[in-house]
Amino acid sequence: MRLYDTARRDIVAFEPGPVVQMYICGITPYDSTHLGHAATYLTYDLLIRRLEQRGHEVHMVRNITDVDDSILPKARDLGVDFMELAAAEMARFHGDMAALETRPPMAEPRVTESIHAMVDLLQVLVDQGHTYTVDDITYYDVTTFDRFGQLSQLTHDEMVELARERGGTPDDARQRHPLDFILWQPSAADEPSWPSPVGPGRPGWHLECSAMVGTELGPSIDLHGGGADLIFPHHECEIAQSEPANGVPFVRHWMHGALVAYEGTKMSKSLGNLVFVSDLVKRVDPRAVRIALLHHHYRHDWEWFDHEIDAAQGELIALLDASLVTDGPDPAPTVAHIEAALDDDLDGPTALAALLELAAAMLEHEGPGDATAPDELIRAAAMLGIDLSRPLDR
Repeated sequence: MRLYDTARRDIVAFEPGPVVQMYICGITPYDSTHLGHAATYLTYDLLIRRLEQRGHEVHMVRNITDVDDSILPKARDLGVDFMELAAAEMARFHGDMAALETRPPMAEPRVTESIHAMVDLLQVLVDQGHTYTVDDITYYDVTTFDRFGQLSQLTHDEMVELARERGGTPDDARQRHPLDFILWQPSAADEPSWPSPVGPGRPGWHLECSAMVGTELGPSIDLHGGGADLIFPHHECEIAQSEPANGVPFVRHWMHGALVAYEGTKMSKSLGNLVFVSDLVKRVDPRAVRIALLHHHYRHDWEWFDHEIDAAQGELIALLDASLVTDGPDPAPTVAHIEAALDDDLDGPTALAALLELAAAMLEHEGPGDATAPDELIRAAAMLGIDLSRPLDR
């Protein structure tokens, strides 16, 4: 199996041991699951299914960031407790993931339940001399880690600009370096607070995932994934914290899903053009959402057009119809093609196209054929997470 590794900028062999340790950055539960989330988590679901088919046991951990600089202001604006907001949105997210039939994580740690591990990691970084504190804010000093930028391979100016766009504070005069990032900060009066070696407060965003990876999977893991927007600063900062603290390479393979636009425009909450999974599954069978997303390769940015969901519903109907025929052409070449596509950088579009071609050939087939075709079609669809064992939902 070969997968693109973000750090090496190349498609390379992915050769984990019998047990694959995988960490996927999860949601900040302050809004509904949109297509960008769905595309990301379906990508890793597809990977997990293929690894299991190849004989691996997958330990996938997906966190929940229920305390950070996004959820706390949203809860304040709504006039609700942040935990109440998190619980409601987590329930919605879990419902969406169940509708899309994604593999559940082995563990789903929450920030609020993992503070002790974050405080322990913070203490190690303080003891190693990687931090400084100004106005009760403790920063990570990026000049103490000479490999900062190794994952993103961006220039200094590019990193500063992205930090500015993605939650960093490069223009804060209290920082020694514009790329330094917050490890621990004081809490506002209406925010949760915990004790720490640098004073009471709450953790910074990046500290959270480093601690949860270590607690759930250990200091070094096979694969770390998330959306491409997390490469910098989030995953870059995770490396800078984790590798000095643990003394070993943090991640052996970095995998990132591409970004999704909407009919020519960036998909974002501020533009009001997010497409929510919960809305789509009211209109069509949830399996159609998976089919629509499989048409797009996980690693290439793409645009969503509203007509795609109706086309995917039609393709699902064709697959279901084909699964009910009595025979068809020899399915073995198609199954082999699908497996090869998945092993070639998780090429979902090619695998789906082969599946749809087999279904079309089965529906057009006349005369005696291979009686294993329907069962093999069902098995091949299952490799892509499409369950053909039940009728159309809607």
